[in-house]
Amino acid sequence: MHMEHITSLKNPRVQVWRSLKDRKGRRETGCFLAEGRKMVEEALASGFPVEALLVNEARAGEFNLTGDIPVYALPENVLAAVCDTKTPQGVAAVVKAQPNIRLGRRVVALDGVQDPGNVGTIIRTADAAGLGGVILSGQCADVFSPKVLRATMGSVFRMPMVVTDDLPGYLLGLRERGYSVISSQLDGEPFYRRGNVGESFCLIIGNEGNGVSDEVKATATHRVKLPMRGGAESLNAAIAAGIMMYDLMKDEM
Repeated sequence: MHMEHITSLKNPRVQVWRSLKDRKGRRETGCFLAEGRKMVEEALASGFPVEALLVNEARAGEFNLTGDIPVYALPENVLAAVCDTKTPQGVAAVVKAQPNIRLGRRVVALDGVQDPGNVGTIIRTADAAGLGGVILSGQCADVFSPKVLRATMGSVFRMPMVVTDDLPGYLLGLRERGYSVISSQLDGEPFYRRGNVGESFCLIIGNEGNGVSDEVKATATHRVKLPMRGGAESLNAAIAAGIMMYDLMKDEM
């Protein structure tokens, strides 16, 4: 293992790493930044190629750095400039974006979910509930943005994911393969009376303000809503998704 020291914010590598905070930089490089010990460990254990490890030069001895991955030791101020978190944990990884697109039989689709916390929490909850993948429309928050990554707590490295600019077409393809397509919408039937959805299903969660788009609704085999017994008119998208995903998976628990 060779460690290279970089001390300047003007270093070309540092400039590239700093660009990973933005969607444009991630698209141009095909990489994203995993920050903190847990996320770095998840990245190293996954099938995602790790391009480089970045460590706080004052804490480099805390990490078991072996193998052929390039390691760069940075002063605290340089690492802080690269990372999105206010208090970096002393280590980050530059990771090649390589989503696993082998979806399972039970998946969730996000139609324009734009809040990074919601996107990350839904990915994490889908992982916890045992779903086989997440489909995201192109209008969703970027899966590899720092806020989404933090909210997934590492599940992003385990969950098969597809990002598509034609979500209606993708869902119609699932229907042709025998999937039930379940649209969660305010004018749907009560979720707990939904009827049989079969062995393969796709649950759709819509945009926080506008819900599921009409084009996506048109692909549904089931249209459902969670009943509101109290005074609340609706639930946060991630909360609603979690309730429905766990109920749909209850026979597997």
